[in-house]
Amino acid sequence: MKKIAILHGPNLDRLGKREPEVYGRATLADLETALRATSAGAAELHFFQSNHEGALIDEIGRLADAGCAGLILNAGALTHTSVALRDAIAGSAIPTVEVHLSNVYKREEFRHHSFLAPVCVGVIAGLGFEGYHAALRFLLTR
Repeated sequence: MKKIAILHGPNLDRLGKREPEVYGRATLADLETALRATSAGAAELHFFQSNHEGALIDEIGRLADAGCAGLILNAGALTHTSVALRDAIAGSAIPTVEVHLSNVYKREEFRHHSFLAPVCVGVIAGLGFEGYHAALRFLLTR
């Protein structure tokens, strides 16, 4: 069975509480439940969240070694700052979809650049939870 990982970066553990006008009121647990329903057993889903860059990098390495078939990554603010995370994705050979709940291009200028996008197969921004579902459907059929 295909293994697909969903990784969440800094502050995403605060979904439902942090800036609900931007990110909504649903929680990370709500998202995991919804993604399991979308997968409908078509893939083994692995979820991981960390507020620490190194932990995310370590997890990507573990996933690569385990033969992970796809990665959905919302790296939060690390998207705009982390060359190390970019290098981990590039070195993993895991097809990765970068996802953002909000439309980063309607927000502050510093959010308009992604270090990760050039090493991802796609980027989805501004669709809320639906962006994760679209990424999962894409990876399931890839």
